[in-house]
Amino acid sequence: ALIGSGAGGLFLANRALAPARLAWANQQRFIADASHELRTPLTLLRADAEVLLRGRQNFDPEDAALLEDIVTESNHMSTIATNLLTLARLDTGSIHREHEIVSLAALAQQGVRRVQALAEQRHITIRIESNNDLYVVGDPTLLEQALLVLLDNAIKYNHTGGSVTIHTIAQGTQALLEVSDTGIGIASEHLSHLGERFYRVDKARSREAGGTGLGLSIARSIATTHAGKLTLSSIARQGTTVTIMLPLAAINQHDRDRKTTETRLYEPEQTI
Repeated sequence: ALIGSGAGGLFLANRALAPARLAWANQQRFIADASHELRTPLTLLRADAEVLLRGRQNFDPEDAALLEDIVTESNHMSTIATNLLTLARLDTGSIHREHEIVSLAALAQQGVRRVQALAEQRHITIRIESNNDLYVVGDPTLLEQALLVLLDNAIKYNHTGGSVTIHTIAQGTQALLEVSDTGIGIASEHLSHLGERFYRVDKARSREAGGTGLGLSIARSIATTHAGKLTLSSIARQGTTVTIMLPLAAINQHDRDRKTTETRLYEPEQTI
């Protein structure tokens, strides 16, 4: 009787949840399709406005300012559409994902090169600290995208002259990739909401910095897709540390007894 009632309960539960699963799948498909369709007209709109701006000398200053606003808002909407498309594909598992051996040290170096110009503009120092060369199995493009999200946040919400540290370390069978900053930090009441889509601690400042409230959601989804997880800790006015934890690749077993530390310091150029 117990076995029969349990089997019947599972059958009824699955039958009751079927419409919800179908609705979720349809919603994700709609978001992906809508985001994909929006990107083309937004790109054309931005391109047309940029072409008109080439002849700004023929426009009134107010008209030129309006065209600049169109370019800015088109870029912002295009970013949102791209992020929504990425999230929808990650949620449905339809995004193409490579399975390669990825070096976290090389990933950190590549990420720093990508954001170095932004760091120099804000006089931010970026440091890489690596304990051994750790390897994970995953898609290098997606993992780099997740790292760039963390670096972008660490730079944009930092103090002028602050620092960002990328730290990689092995912990048991897991590889940890940490991004720490000396920025403005986040109050404790907001921590539980971080990673929720479109959630922003300071909406005015996030908007000014170009944030959409989707970056951490994308980074967390990428970590989950790679059988990992993302955690965040922060202290207001002191800084934030975001950690991506991923399974170590088997290749690391040969290097577990080697303890080498490599530190590279990237200093922004001095400006007068």
